Amino acid sequence: MSLPPSVTSVGAACAHVMLTADPQAKLMAARAVARAWRLGRLAHRFDATMPDRPARPDTPILLSPAHMPRRGKIGSERARIAMLHALAHIEFVAIDLAFDLIGRFGDQFPPDFTSEWMKVGADEAMHFALLDRRLRQLGSHYGALPAHDGLWQAAEETAGDALARLAIVPMVLEARALDITPATVDRFEGAGDMASGKMLRRIVDDEIRHVAAGTNWFVWATKRMGIESPKYYQMLVKRHFRGSVKPPFNDSARRQAGLTEEFYAALAT
Repeated sequence: MSLPPSVTSVGAACAHVMLTADPQAKLMAARAVARAWRLGRLAHRFDATMPDRPARPDTPILLSPAHMPRRGKIGSERARIAMLHALAHIEFVAIDLAFDLIGRFGDQFPPDFTSEWMKVGADEAMHFALLDRRLRQLGSHYGALPAHDGLWQAAEETAGDALARLAIVPMVLEARALDITPATVDRFEGAGDMASGKMLRRIVDDEIRHVAAGTNWFVWATKRMGIESPKYYQMLVKRHFRGSVKPPFNDSARRQAGLTEEFYAALAT
C-alpha cells in the first residue's frame, strides 16, 4: 500500500493512519507509514492536528467495560474466540495509540522517538493481523463480537501530557499485559489450542519491547527535567489512571523492560 501524495510529513502520516477506519486498510496504512519513515520519505515535521478520536469501523459494537458479556471458561472454543476477539480489539486500538503518540507528542522528542514508536505501531498492526487470521481459522473474525472502549479513554485522559501518556499506556496498560498474558497462554495450551498459545507468546515478547520504549523515554524526559522518575510516574498514575495497579506482577518481564519495582510497588493495591 502506498501513501497519498499529500502525506509527506510524520504528522500527516500519523493522522492518515488514525483517520483510516477499515481494519485491513488501517494495518496496511500503519505498515506503509512505518516503511516510509524508515526509508527517509517523511519529513520530521508535525504539521497535522491529531483527531480527538480515531476513525472506527461499523463493527465491532463498542460497549463500556461494565456492559461487556462474560467470556466464560477458556476450555470452550466459544470462550477462546471471545478472548482472541478481545485481544484483537486491544491490538487494533494500539495501532492508533502508537501513531497518536508520535503525531501528538513527537515534536517534544528527538527523531529516535519517532523511529522507535513507528516500529511499535508496525508491531501492533502485525499483532492485529495475527489475531484476526486466527479468529478466521476458528470460523470468526474481528467485528463479530462487541468490544470495549476503555483503552481510548486512557488516550483522551492523557491527550495533553506526553509523560502522562507514556506512564498510563505503555507503563500501566501494556505492563499489565505482561502480567496476565503468560497465564492466558497456559489456559489456551491447557485447552489444546497450541496455535493460539504460540501466537500469544510471540506477542508478549514484543510487548516487553513496547513497555521498554515507554519506560526509556519516560526516564529520558524526567532526567532532562531534573525530577525523580519513579515518584513522578506514581504521581501521574494516581492523577490519570482510573483503575488500580494490582498484583500479581510479572516482575521478571517488567525488569526486562526497565520497569523496576521502585516504579510500581508503592502503587500496588
